[in-house]
Amino acid sequence: MSSITELIKELREKTGAGFLDCKKSLEDNNNNIEKSIETLRKKGLAKASKKSDRAAIEGAVGFYSNENITALIKVNSETDFAAKSDTFLDFLDSLGNLVLENNTNIDKEQFLKLQFQKGTVQDYFNSMIAKIGENLILNDLVIKNKKNSNYSFYIHNSYRINIGKIISLVEYSTVDNNAEIEALSKNLCMHIAAMKPESIDIDDLDKNLINKEEKIQKELILNSGKPSNIVEKILAGKMKKYFSEVTLLNQSYILDQDKTVRDIINQYSKYKYNLISFDLINL
Repeated sequence: MSSITELIKELREKTGAGFLDCKKSLEDNNNNIEKSIETLRKKGLAKASKKSDRAAIEGAVGFYSNENITALIKVNSETDFAAKSDTFLDFLDSLGNLVLENNTNIDKEQFLKLQFQKGTVQDYFNSMIAKIGENLILNDLVIKNKKNSNYSFYIHNSYRINIGKIISLVEYSTVDNNAEIEALSKNLCMHIAAMKPESIDIDDLDKNLINKEEKIQKELILNSGKPSNIVEKILAGKMKKYFSEVTLLNQSYILDQDKTVRDIINQYSKYKYNLISFDLINL
């Protein structure tokens, strides 16, 4: 005869319901798996397993911050309709508040294992899948320790003041975080959301991306019939253009196309403005 632990595990695998819900259903049905499944289905708690394979390509990103950490959370849903609902947005906010309460830098897997209410965060996801009727996925979790840094963010296509389709975040240092610097940082966030750079500068760019692009461009040049003695010169120009498109400091600034982002930041050198990092999460 299977132990109660094994029965609970089997029931969870078949239904996707939470640990405590499975335990209670087994108790109510004299440890009969089939009857327990039926009971969970009647309560709407067995929907999660059937919906967990559906494509979740919509959703929202939330911004959460306290004196110690700043966090971005992306949860996907199946439809935009669900993502805009108060039920979904309240769910996302509750996840954000839990991150702030936990007050430490953890990854997605660790977060899903955290205790929440009478189960885990994963159990909470399963219960919300059943309630909303759509597959929900924790797609991304970014947590920043504040330390001595400053942060600015921008939300595009917002559903709430802290939730939207796209959120960009910049981390920076300065000797004077005045109104000018705050405006610059906010504008940089807007630029990042619009231009979607891959890295801050060329040295930060993934070397695999660079090598791949060089190979592609070199092959295109050779196939165009250009003389072999000028291939490298043409390639250098192609790569310069590539870097100006994918690296933040070398991109044309969206509010002044005649200047690069580097040029704009240099205008604030008296404040020793330093862009430390950026994050961009979008659907």
